[in-house]
Amino acid sequence: MIKKHSLLIATGNPDKLIEIKDLLAGLKVEILSLKDFPELPEVIEDQDSIEGNAMKKAYEIAQATGHFCLADDTGLFIEALDGAPGVFAARYAGEECSYADNRTKLLKEMDGKRNRKAEFRTAIALASPRGIMSVQEGRVAGLITDEERGAEGFGYDSIFEIEALGKTYAELELETKNKLSHRGLALMQMLPVLQDLYK
Repeated sequence: MIKKHSLLIATGNPDKLIEIKDLLAGLKVEILSLKDFPELPEVIEDQDSIEGNAMKKAYEIAQATGHFCLADDTGLFIEALDGAPGVFAARYAGEECSYADNRTKLLKEMDGKRNRKAEFRTAIALASPRGIMSVQEGRVAGLITDEERGAEGFGYDSIFEIEALGKTYAELELETKNKLSHRGLALMQMLPVLQDLYK
């Protein structure tokens, strides 16, 4: 039986959950997260694309819980590093690494490189226990900075400058970031599907 009164966001990351809840504030639905299901086994994100990881996570968790499930995966693709860290952005500096570890490693890899072009991509998948319902993607072009700038956000936010703005994500307020970010753009693409689902 599908539990239609709620939407499970497939993350235990409190920073990501704040962003997603803010973007979905207009939906008349109870928002749940993985913290509400501590007994669930971790989904192994072993696909070779962000779309594959998002779909796998959404479907497996929807099947396990009976809830509609929204899952995302994000990659950071840098020209000078042949697309790295790509799908491995969250664990670029190792399995148990911190946000700061990832930023430190990336800035070191980019040291001396003149081409700073990068692109953030987020894929978001919506699934019911019966299967995948929709997959959407958001992309933002930018540059990797030489040093950290700004105090907001998380992850790579302080070293990713949005090309159109000349500011890093970490220099923006949450509301502004959500309108412009890769995750925000993907969620806006998904919103009509969710609004139809939760009429």
